[in-house]
Amino acid sequence: MIDQTSILTPFFIQLLLTGVVWLYMYIKRIPFLQSLDLDPDQITPAKLVEVSPPDVANPSDNLKNLFEMPVVFYAMVLYFYVTQQVDNVVVMLAWGFVAFRVLHSLVHATVNKVMVRFGLYAVSSLCAWAMVAIGFARHLGG
Repeated sequence: MIDQTSILTPFFIQLLLTGVVWLYMYIKRIPFLQSLDLDPDQITPAKLVEVSPPDVANPSDNLKNLFEMPVVFYAMVLYFYVTQQVDNVVVMLAWGFVAFRVLHSLVHATVNKVMVRFGLYAVSSLCAWAMVAIGFARHLGG
């Protein structure tokens, strides 16, 4: 029988990814804001979006993206862990989700090749939705 805590490593790596992207966003954003030579009160969120070049906007957009599909992933990891239904298939899907999200973030926050990013996003999303389907089927099955 698989150790039920094995699902928690990809869970924490996904959280770590979010933290790294958050830090990278500030590494890119703070020098840019300082270069604008504006009073901080003059920089509204809409103005920031308008004036930010891609190398500043992409990490911020990626951070927002890390609070979309990963929510499904987090919910399913917790479901499988709490119900003690972690198995090799679920762990493999969790690792697949995280691996493709790391690659997606690397592309999104840097070169931002949309079709590459979309493919990585699609594969990671399929992993998350497969986790949902397995969890739902098990829930219905008793």
